[in-house]
Amino acid sequence: MSSLHTRSKEFPRSRKSASDSPPASPSPTAKTLRHERLSRLESGGSNPVTSDSYGDRASARARREAREARLASLTGRGEEDSSKDYKKLYESALTENQKLKTKLQEAQLQLADVKSRLEQVAQKEEKTAARSSMLEVEKRERRALERKMSEMEEEMKVLTELKSDNQRLKDENGALIRVISKLSK
Repeated sequence: MSSLHTRSKEFPRSRKSASDSPPASPSPTAKTLRHERLSRLESGGSNPVTSDSYGDRASARARREAREARLASLTGRGEEDSSKDYKKLYESALTENQKLKTKLQEAQLQLADVKSRLEQVAQKEEKTAARSSMLEVEKRERRALERKMSEMEEEMKVLTELKSDNQRLKDENGALIRVISKLSK
């Protein structure tokens, strides 16, 4: 009885009388009396003398064997049901594994696709970055060339002025030479 009750502080232990609690261990005579009662109940007879006869023992043995066979068949069915359950569980696990494998393969394909797209975008960015850097270099060179061109145009203007000044001075020099030659004659 102590195994049926849990001990805790909420349920304090109480003393029971000897009539409330069952005997600690039944005596051998009590066991035999109980056995005889059970065998009488099973056989349907009430006479203890007939229960000791050989025929009743054989029928009791036959009933016991039949009961054991029924129990064995029930446990066999339980085993078959459990094996069917295991088979169902195995099959469901296999199908779920297959589903997960296909999902994994799809995810891997998507990952590979995304990686290839990412690489393409990265290459395009590198190309555009290279192009933009090339464009900047070209812009710098163009600005430098434009500056040189404007400087050269300035120099050309100065040169044309110098040429015109040089021509004017030549003309003046020639005129002075003629005047000096006329005066010296």
